[in-house]
Amino acid sequence: MSSHQTNFSIRPANPDDIEDLLRLIRGIAEYENLTHQLEATPERLHMSLFGDQPVARSLIANASNAGAVGYAIFFYSFSTFLAKPGIYLEDLYVMPEYRGQGIGKALFRAVAEIAREEDCGRMEWMALDWNTPALDFYKANGACLLEEWRLHRYTEADLNRFVGEKRPNE
Repeated sequence: MSSHQTNFSIRPANPDDIEDLLRLIRGIAEYENLTHQLEATPERLHMSLFGDQPVARSLIANASNAGAVGYAIFFYSFSTFLAKPGIYLEDLYVMPEYRGQGIGKALFRAVAEIAREEDCGRMEWMALDWNTPALDFYKANGACLLEEWRLHRYTEADLNRFVGEKRPNE
């Protein structure tokens, strides 16, 4: 952690931020020991965030002395029980040397403000069970841990096996 307070700002990401976002995504992948799953490319990220049909949004935390030092990526979910959209926070990351200065909380609050402004019924996210700093952060900020729910996943290979190896365009 830095010994002095860093001035920072939070803003929506734009296409010029792709390389910074990828650098920060690499940072979270390294922190979570998941670099073996990292397949993001500038082209994929650009299409997903800024293409004709963007599927996610991003905020960037810029430090006055270092540029992009953190980010949040989120997208809409939907609750049938509430009949309202929700926001799913996919990533919240701040570079280690900039933690403890309120940047993560500012990013988290900014996503929550968007959820409230857009009349979302909820905001949800996950944290790895060993990531005590993240779990403590969310608890300290009033989050409810839903221990009864279990995440299920199909990877792209699993989807191909389940649906069939041929893609519609092939």
